[in-house]
Amino acid sequence: MEYRRLGSTGLKISALSYGAWVTFGRQVGRSEARDLIALAYDNGVNFFDNAETYNAGDAERLMGDVIADLRLPRDAYCVSSKVYFGAVTDPKPTQRGLSRKHVFDACHQALERLRVDYLDMYFCHRPDPDTPVLETVWAMDTLIRQGKVLYWGTSEWPAELIAEAHRVARDNHLIAPSMEQPQYNLLHRERVEREYGSLYEQYGMGTTIWSPLASGLLTGKYNDGVPGDSRLGQPGNAWLRDALLEDDGAKLKAVRALAPIAADLGLPMARFSLAWCLKNPHVSTVILGASKTAQLEENLKALDAVALFDDAVMRRIDKALTAS
Repeated sequence: MEYRRLGSTGLKISALSYGAWVTFGRQVGRSEARDLIALAYDNGVNFFDNAETYNAGDAERLMGDVIADLRLPRDAYCVSSKVYFGAVTDPKPTQRGLSRKHVFDACHQALERLRVDYLDMYFCHRPDPDTPVLETVWAMDTLIRQGKVLYWGTSEWPAELIAEAHRVARDNHLIAPSMEQPQYNLLHRERVEREYGSLYEQYGMGTTIWSPLASGLLTGKYNDGVPGDSRLGQPGNAWLRDALLEDDGAKLKAVRALAPIAADLGLPMARFSLAWCLKNPHVSTVILGASKTAQLEENLKALDAVALFDDAVMRRIDKALTAS
């Protein structure tokens, strides 16, 4: 395993990490979760990602139970949570958002569900237009000073709002965000590669990217339809299926255009797509979301393929995507 610094911090996290989004408590039960986390940890993964809203808190409960059952040493792994959407269906006004109250309540609830004394990383899951940025920054600063959070960050915030968070932190002598968690993959590049460009150098932001395989689209398994046991075939994931596939086939066309390049490199599409993400020096870690141990074993091989992505291969990829 390769370990990368989280932006300009001193925290070193595995270049490949493991997350619970849309799998834990739905596709993945306790036995499968135990096998997956054990496999990831045994292969050097030291960061496990979660959020209050994943399966209404059950994903955090399951992860916390499994990590405790495996008796992983607390100083050998990192765990995260995210705050904004809430952990209940039809939340009351104080049960969602980035107000000081919800940030505090959600943190304590995540600690309980994950069965830890502190969160290594705590993300603001989306911007909150109803809460002043200063209020949220101050709440995160307080949690860090209380020892309940070590590093805080944002997820899918626009660059100008992240810059504002840094400004108000500087002006009020508060702790600024250290990382962003954006979607990043071969089909979704603009924000990480262009919009956030100034954030890396100016503020030393790290990124913990999600959906590197576009929810499986970049594995090629949806080229001929949606298998019933796949993520997009699961009941309740119609919103995700629609977001990925209802574009007149443009995304599938792009995936098919990339397939010959992967084949020439001797790589399965999943490994090819993950290695491409890892090639980006601004990516601190790529969050994997495999629901089967065989998938995870395959995904963990992606690091070995990064060296194949020379300038000529990268240009060929860009050309294929532009043409599609």
